[in-house]
Amino acid sequence: MLTDNMIEDAIWIAKSLFDRGKATGSSANLSFRQGDRIYVTGTGTCFGRLDVDDFAILSYKDGECQPLNDVKASKELPLHLAFYMKSDEIKAVIHTHSFYSTAFSCLQHDKENDVMPDITPYLKMKVGTIGLVPYAPPGSRELFELFGKRVNGDNGFLLANHGPIVAGSDLMNAFYGIEELEENARIACYFRSEQLR
Repeated sequence: MLTDNMIEDAIWIAKSLFDRGKATGSSANLSFRQGDRIYVTGTGTCFGRLDVDDFAILSYKDGECQPLNDVKASKELPLHLAFYMKSDEIKAVIHTHSFYSTAFSCLQHDKENDVMPDITPYLKMKVGTIGLVPYAPPGSRELFELFGKRVNGDNGFLLANHGPIVAGSDLMNAFYGIEELEENARIACYFRSEQLR
């Protein structure tokens, strides 16, 4: 069954990110959309121990959600919904606090759109431009409002002092995108540090 395969992919992606130190504790979240349902990791879940019972299932229509099971959705679900409202082509979203993307989000930038230099040729190919969302506390209404104002301006985002969030046409596409963003950020941070010597 398609949903079972997608949950298997979600669990594999989550564990891969956790095992390689790109997601820690219970801070990361992911979701995928199938038809009129959204599956999102539950609040307080850990990417290293995710299983089939850790997903909140929500009905989704015209930007509105209703819970279909007893799992409480991640408090950052509104970030995911902003992506799903942006385009019907978006079917998955991944948000982590990976080291280099978060570090790059803490630096001073001259602009808020297309802030990440496309050092690798694959960043633009797999994600597109990367915007910067000003800092607001995680899970706050202020963060959701700031994100909502910027979601149409770029393809992926760095939440300042917080971490990256990337969407894709499916889970693996979103996974490849967040991986490429992290690698690009790693190299960008290296060049920044070399310039400061």
